[in-house]
Amino acid sequence: MNDDASPPRPWLASYGTSIPRDLPAPRYRSLADLADRTCRQNAARTAFTCVVPNGMNGSLSYARLAEMSDAFAAFLRIDCGLQPGDRVAVQLPNGLAYPVAAFGTFKAGCVLVNTNPLYTAPEMIHQFRDSGAKVLVIVDMFADKLAEVIAQTDIGTVVLAGVSEFFPSLPRLIVRGVQKYWNRVLPPVPDLPVRTLRLRAALKAGRAHRAPVADYWQGTGRDDLALLQYTGGTTGVAKGAMLTHGNILANLDQVHAVSGGVMTRDDCVLTALPLYHIFAFTANLMTFFELGARNILIPSPRPVQNLQRAIENYPVTWITGVNTLFNGLMNEEWFAAYPPRRLRAAIAGGTALHQAVARRWQAMTGTPLAEGYGLTETAPLVSFNPLDDRARPGSIGLPVPGCDVVLMDDDGRPVAQGQPGELAVRGPQVMRGYWQRDDETARTMREGWLLTGDVAVMDEGGFLRIVDRKKDLVLVSGFNVYPNEVEDVLSLMEGVLESAVVAIPDAKTGEAVRAYIVRNPDHPAELTEAEITAHCRSHLTDYKRPRSIIFRDELPKSPIGKILRKDLKAEIAREFAGKGAPC
Repeated sequence: MNDDASPPRPWLASYGTSIPRDLPAPRYRSLADLADRTCRQNAARTAFTCVVPNGMNGSLSYARLAEMSDAFAAFLRIDCGLQPGDRVAVQLPNGLAYPVAAFGTFKAGCVLVNTNPLYTAPEMIHQFRDSGAKVLVIVDMFADKLAEVIAQTDIGTVVLAGVSEFFPSLPRLIVRGVQKYWNRVLPPVPDLPVRTLRLRAALKAGRAHRAPVADYWQGTGRDDLALLQYTGGTTGVAKGAMLTHGNILANLDQVHAVSGGVMTRDDCVLTALPLYHIFAFTANLMTFFELGARNILIPSPRPVQNLQRAIENYPVTWITGVNTLFNGLMNEEWFAAYPPRRLRAAIAGGTALHQAVARRWQAMTGTPLAEGYGLTETAPLVSFNPLDDRARPGSIGLPVPGCDVVLMDDDGRPVAQGQPGELAVRGPQVMRGYWQRDDETARTMREGWLLTGDVAVMDEGGFLRIVDRKKDLVLVSGFNVYPNEVEDVLSLMEGVLESAVVAIPDAKTGEAVRAYIVRNPDHPAELTEAEITAHCRSHLTDYKRPRSIIFRDELPKSPIGKILRKDLKAEIAREFAGKGAPC
């Protein structure tokens, strides 16, 4: 489709008077500009509160966050010698250290590389080497992985932070004591060939310079790179989606446009989804921060009971999550008996929202559970169901203002209204491309349009509904698992001749990974399921590991020898027909 062509926009008629047709004029030059101005305007207000399962907590005001992020920016530029555009990897769970590191990175004029704290050493090595990260901020619970990782990367400084970082002294000591002596989840920090220090020491060093931090980001503009947000993209190898400051800022304007002004600085949002994921990064961290609202951070939402103290002790008005989180909450006796009294709405994304869950949520809490749709490559929001009687169950809503969508057939031509086609997106929130992957960028972006790989239909009012996923990804609790990556790990085993990875239904996570294995007949010992499980545990994050392993004598193949996953999917469809998803 031609870049200059304007597709029909039936969704505009459905906007009504509450959703503007156009985005406002840009208000900020960069995310650093936004952070600086927002902190000054809301200095006395509480920005972030981190709550651990036993209810112990710590908070940061906007003023304190401004000072700390300034100090971290000075540390990066002066002590670490970073220059504008250098990459900083942040591998932290939800906690007070995260916004300090993230906003400090932006203020230094550097690029944030969000990294899952649960990544295995091979996954960390790939992401750090690919991004060229020079500084790593990592939670100390997983510092034992660094001995294997650091020497194989360009990282020159490691900064350690705790889950209870910036808590008051007594709660911080209690939390760390429980971690170290009771749960035994604080390993000793290995001797590393690079400078290693605590976050508090890094901030102390930064403060000592009394640097003019605003000078660091004055030259940063909306077209400059802000995040490398890693995703499988169109294949199984993790790639960094290049999101600019303008991408994130435009998406913030789009979020505010579709929310109809119902989000305010007096709101309190519960953040159980990880901030390193683009959904929570934009919808929770950036959206409510810009408003001057309060963010309640949950370091680990599993088990779901970990949310109890936060929900009981704070005036939560918004919750974001995936289908499994909302379903899990409603199955908790304490939540069912006393749902949040001040809750105004909840937002679902990351994976399909089951309508039974949405209806039950409405009945239990008296508030809507609205579904949206987005991708890492779109920062992430593409469409959203209005928070009023226009919402259509089963739909992912209307395209957001400033965003064009079109449904295409296999030849790249728009399909007729009501017919399924691949969803393509164009707008100011669409990524620049994949980091150092021109070939993947070319496959995913055509004449200004991002091809999502999802098949959708659009009704006469412009509401979208996803009907299928064109690609083979497995969606586990909202996280993408790409079969190629898992199959590559399995191929490292000498006992594996061939493998194929597909999705199976799962009641808890939506989908789970199944691996079909053909044993290597030349291997001296017969490969066991336990050996495969142990191997995957050392190479893959938990949600990527096969939950079902099936041994076969052979796998279905095409005439040219390509393994046919579609045949295995058809078998699975027959297997689970009428059974429901396994628990």
